[in-house]
Amino acid sequence: MSKKLSILGRMKLALVVMTVIFAVFSFKAKAADYVVDKGVSAVKWEAKKVTGQHNGTISFANGSIAANNAVITGGTLVIDMKSIVDVDLTDAGYNKKLIGHLSSEDFFAVDKFPEATLVVKKATAVSGDDYKISGDLTIKGVTNPIEFNAKVKQSGDKLSADGIMTVNRAKFGVKYGSSSFFQGLGDKVIYDDFTLAFSIVASKK
Repeated sequence: MSKKLSILGRMKLALVVMTVIFAVFSFKAKAADYVVDKGVSAVKWEAKKVTGQHNGTISFANGSIAANNAVITGGTLVIDMKSIVDVDLTDAGYNKKLIGHLSSEDFFAVDKFPEATLVVKKATAVSGDDYKISGDLTIKGVTNPIEFNAKVKQSGDKLSADGIMTVNRAKFGVKYGSSSFFQGLGDKVIYDDFTLAFSIVASKK
């Protein structure tokens, strides 16, 4: 009988230990969800060519970020590709022509691919509020891994993230004016890399 009680006691102890371990890991894994505020969050783009550059803005369609004590653990950010705006061309005709070209099949084919998506996989602390973010970026239906630095801060129910992402358009099949696909373009070359400077504000659900 005592032997049976001893075995039963050990089983109960093991069960208690497993319950405690599960509870600890569940607590550590728990992260709050923050919804991106589209009204105050912004993305500024800049693209360069041999003879100059253009810059403008593009808007978030929606997005959410999972974070635990300002440490981002995941998230999905969706860009509205039809919201592209150029701010450097003051001539209305040229401005409209550029936006039309960027929206066309030559570049981002926004009618066919109205959204671009970033899925955040990991955030690694660098120093203070600085983090290296790793994720998967999808443009024109093509997905590639991407890494970039961001400054992440949490205050009350608000989370902010600011940084600059460099994107190689050639990896997403955006070929127009790219020396990666065409030779002899001369001063008509449009560089493959463009930047997205983002400022995100999100509120806890």
